[in-house]
Amino acid sequence: MPNPRLAPPEPLFASPGAPPVEWVVSPGLTGYPEAVAEMMARAERIAAGRAPERVWLLEHPPLYTAGTSAKPEDLLDPRFPVHRTGRGGQFTYHGPGQRVAYVMLDLKRRRPDVRAYVAALEGWLIEALKAFDVVGETREDRVGVWVARPEKPRAADGSLAEDKIAAIGVRVRRWATFHGVALNVAPDLKHFSGIVPCGIASPHYGVTSLADLGRAASLPEADAALRAAFETMFGPTAELRAAA
Repeated sequence: MPNPRLAPPEPLFASPGAPPVEWVVSPGLTGYPEAVAEMMARAERIAAGRAPERVWLLEHPPLYTAGTSAKPEDLLDPRFPVHRTGRGGQFTYHGPGQRVAYVMLDLKRRRPDVRAYVAALEGWLIEALKAFDVVGETREDRVGVWVARPEKPRAADGSLAEDKIAAIGVRVRRWATFHGVALNVAPDLKHFSGIVPCGIASPHYGVTSLADLGRAASLPEADAALRAAFETMFGPTAELRAAA
C-alpha cells in the first residue's frame, strides 16, 4: 500500500487573510530548557488564538535529547547533557553548527493532518537543500531527510549507503505544532557517536552535513535557503529581530 508521506507534499498554506508567520533568528547559543519553555508557551498562545504563528531558528550548546520512543541502550556515551522531551522520535544531538528550527503553526488554520504536516516539513527541507546542490530524499521506514552516499561501503544486500542530513521531531497539541527540524550545516559529527541517532544502528546509515558534503555554507546562507523554501510550502513570513 503506498505511503502517503512519500507522495509529493502539498503546500500547507494558511487560510486567506491570515497574518504572515513570524520568522525569528536568535544569535549565539540558546539553552535547551529556556527554548522549550518559550516554545511551549508560544504554542499554547497560538492554540488559543492569542499569538501569530512562528518559526524560531537557533543553535543549542552540545546536548542530547530523548524523544518519546527513545531506548536507554541507544545512549552510548552521555558526554553531554541529556534532556527528555515530549517530541516524537528517539535520541538526537543538537549543537553548534546545526540549525534548529522550532516550528509553531496552527494546523486549524491550515490542514488538521499530522501526516501531511510531517510530509510538508520534509518537503521544505528537501527544497532548501537544492540551494546547495544537495539531493535530499525521504524513506518509507525512516523519518527525516537522507542523502545517498555511493562512495561509502554498501549494505550486505547491496543497497547504497545513506546519511541523514536533517532530523524531524514534532508534537501537536490542540492542533498547534511545536518542536520541529534540525539541519546539519557544519556541526562536529563526532558528537553524534554518543548516541544511536534516531535509533538507527545499521552501519550503512550515518549522519552527514553540508560541510561534510563539501558545501561551505554559513548559517545565514542556510537560513536564507530555509526561509525561501518555507514560503513555498507554508506561505509568507515576516522577520523579527529576536525571540520574545
